[in-house]
Amino acid sequence: MRSKGDKVLFVSGSDEHGTPLELQAIKEGVRPEDLTDRMHALVKDLFARFDITFDNYTRTHSRTHIEFVQKFFLELYRKGYIFRRSVEQLYCERDRVFLPDRFVIGTCPHCGYDRARGDQCERCGKVLDPLDLRGPRCAICGAEPVTKSTDHWFFDLPAFEERIKAWIASNDRFPDSVRNFSIGWIGEGLRPRSVTRDNRWGIPAPFPGAEGKTIYVWFEAVLGYITASIEWAEMKGDPEAWKEFWYDREARSVYFIGKDNIPFHTIILPALLMAYDEDLVLPWNVLATEYLTFEGKKFSKSAGVGIWLDEALEILGPDYWRFYLVKIRPETADSNFTASHFRDVINDELNDIIGNFVHRVLTFVHRNFDGIVPEPGDLDSQDLELLASIRTAAEESERGLVSNRFRSSVNAVLDLAKRGNVYLNAREPWKAIRTDRSSAMRTLYVSTQVAYGVSVLLEPLTPRASEALRKVFRLPPERWTVKELIEGRLVEPGHKIGEPSPPFSRLSDEVYERIRSKGGST
Repeated sequence: MRSKGDKVLFVSGSDEHGTPLELQAIKEGVRPEDLTDRMHALVKDLFARFDITFDNYTRTHSRTHIEFVQKFFLELYRKGYIFRRSVEQLYCERDRVFLPDRFVIGTCPHCGYDRARGDQCERCGKVLDPLDLRGPRCAICGAEPVTKSTDHWFFDLPAFEERIKAWIASNDRFPDSVRNFSIGWIGEGLRPRSVTRDNRWGIPAPFPGAEGKTIYVWFEAVLGYITASIEWAEMKGDPEAWKEFWYDREARSVYFIGKDNIPFHTIILPALLMAYDEDLVLPWNVLATEYLTFEGKKFSKSAGVGIWLDEALEILGPDYWRFYLVKIRPETADSNFTASHFRDVINDELNDIIGNFVHRVLTFVHRNFDGIVPEPGDLDSQDLELLASIRTAAEESERGLVSNRFRSSVNAVLDLAKRGNVYLNAREPWKAIRTDRSSAMRTLYVSTQVAYGVSVLLEPLTPRASEALRKVFRLPPERWTVKELIEGRLVEPGHKIGEPSPPFSRLSDEVYERIRSKGGST
């Protein structure tokens, strides 16, 4: 989006509260604060090492987030959208604690999965209440809990049912999976949802009489998009700058999530925004990926199935992983990572088709024309057709990135490189350079433009290789955008390029076997 000239604010953050983290801290015998400090630093570092360029990667235990969340829910309470209710809740007599959501494990009443959590079934995706589970047991000690009465504060979600339903129906940008899941969830009837929990770790609930309660993580974490924006504005010294992205009706907020998080972004978050301030921008699109398996199996550390981000970087640089993961991105259905397919894509497509084409062209120009992009002379129809395909590829790549068809962006780059290879092999400039230098000059002029187009379109996919190629081309960053390609600005004859080196390499047998070994025991 930046490359096409849009103004972008890219934010996310570590979701630090809630029962999973508190449970893990109990298991490790550490304070939740210490665990979140360690994990936040690790995750933030991994994102940076994978060249994920957030404008602000924050955390939900920040001062900005805590203060905003408490102000936000007090305003909803003042407006009458938050009310107090006595409820029955599971209580572990052995540990002497009420058991919120993930502190309870049992059998899902919908699909029969016997390790369902108290907030959501991991297998069927149904959102649950701990009391819904059959055969519930305490996640801490395994004991069977009892039922006791306690007070909690609820958000009046039914008050927004018709508005949410109409908004979803009118949003034709939502992927079918997102729309269908959301409409199905609403069809079961929205009910008031508890916004408080009995967790010790979390944001203290600000309501009168709610001492000892914390805000349910899925109600406060979705507000992290706003607080990350506020914090970004504070850091840049312009505290009001965040409002341009949250109050301007032309602003488009796009969310990238897993499919198990759909209702929190299409129902809970929009309802909260409507309740707090009707002028806030609602989600423009919610892009939910399906599941990714590894060699046909679910990722599992205990079973040794899968590669984690830190391990991946020990094996290969981030460009290789980024290219393949976008290539197989589970956009409309689950997809499967296999070592053999990974090897084929990296060797045959990224290295042989894309990398070798670019390197062949630039090496030929460097060796035979002293790095000077040659004058083309008169171009024939084949030359003009190939030059036109650069713009076509740029437009297709842009459409894919904007419309959630990221895989088509990979294919656009790949197809352009294939066209360049076919053209180069047919023209054989390595022969023509001895008998018809003007023909070789024309071929290399056109091929250089295609190599330029391929190199620029690689930028969102393989930013390190693309940046290295930009330096070989000796072009400023403002020339390295999809906008330049669409507007037809190419590399001028007479421009001098630097000495190239191969942008990619093939996978060795050793690397392939190392990846394959991560499939776990059969």
